Amino acid sequence: MNKRYYSMGLMSGTSMDGVDASVIQTDGKSNYRAILDKYFEYPQAIYKHLTKLRDKIKSSKDLKKFSKEIKNVEREITLFHAKAINQILKKTKINVNFIGFHGQTIYHNAKERISKQIGDGKLLSKITKKTVVYNFRQNDLKNYGDGAPLAPIFHKLLIKKYFIRLPVIILNIGGIANVTIIDKEKNMLCADIGPGNCLIDKWIRDKSKKKYDKKGKIAKSGKVSLKINRMIKEFTKLQNRNDSNGVKTFDIKDFDISYMKGLSLKDGAATITNFTGNIIGKNIASYIAEKYTEDKKLAQWQILVCGGGRKNKKLIETIEKSIGIQNMLIDNFESIDAFTVDGDFVESQAFAYLAVRSYLKLPISFPETTGCKKPCSGGVIVKNY
Repeated sequence: MNKRYYSMGLMSGTSMDGVDASVIQTDGKSNYRAILDKYFEYPQAIYKHLTKLRDKIKSSKDLKKFSKEIKNVEREITLFHAKAINQILKKTKINVNFIGFHGQTIYHNAKERISKQIGDGKLLSKITKKTVVYNFRQNDLKNYGDGAPLAPIFHKLLIKKYFIRLPVIILNIGGIANVTIIDKEKNMLCADIGPGNCLIDKWIRDKSKKKYDKKGKIAKSGKVSLKINRMIKEFTKLQNRNDSNGVKTFDIKDFDISYMKGLSLKDGAATITNFTGNIIGKNIASYIAEKYTEDKKLAQWQILVCGGGRKNKKLIETIEKSIGIQNMLIDNFESIDAFTVDGDFVESQAFAYLAVRSYLKLPISFPETTGCKKPCSGGVIVKNY
């Protein structure tokens, strides 16, 4: 029997509103058990510092230009993560073996082989007195991968543990929307398929005092503008550019909504939500149609949704309509929560799992997930106490 470890995963997404923390027990291979999940909201000061910093960094050159500010914010969020960890450790008697520290992404460009997640692993290890695994993307980038997505190997484990029937698509709607597609033969295909919450959140932040459109209520009350055609045109150019370079990942800075200027809060939210939902839905439908033509008469696909975007009812409604749920190839579309998996914490649990795999030198990325040349492990392991 393989040795099992207790591992804590920490995930702070592109919404930059806080940290998801999860403790799991796993052997890093086929066994896994969720122990606890907890969310820690960033104080307003950290939220403002992060979003302000991210908005400044428009290219890789800005990473050097704003290096001092990056270091200051990095220390700030590392101390916040350490506080969250110690709160959990005080409340549980579990001896956590590893901390999987994703950090906060402030710049990602797979073509440049650059992915910057701020977070000081050495400092975190020193404060918490735990072995920390961080900087997960760099080895994949060195092996000609896109550096993301990294959660698919964990998605595959969830499917096995909860006896989720195949073929299945795990749709994660975070800042960016991505899919893990597993067919009847257990082959895996993964890719970013468009914006997730990032454009909607940005519009709401810029036009109101809110951070996001709760349940999609603002979008539901507005009207879709003809400016959506400009958004579709710009995304088509971006997608074609990515396809020609073999790049499968997006960064929130790939998208521009400045031409939404002049729209009301409600109409802008309605337009951007409609655009986002249609892009996600149509790309999912095209993957099934193009990649799995031979299964058309046999496969009954199900789509399971995780991430914060699954709570946006208007967005989900738009995705369903765009996919064409009445399509005979798809017979189920629902939240992954239906399988007793908390859809808010899939990624934080994933990084707890990846930390153990990194320690065991097992692969965390694969040619079919990130486009790397061969399966490779990743993550920097530090014990600084």
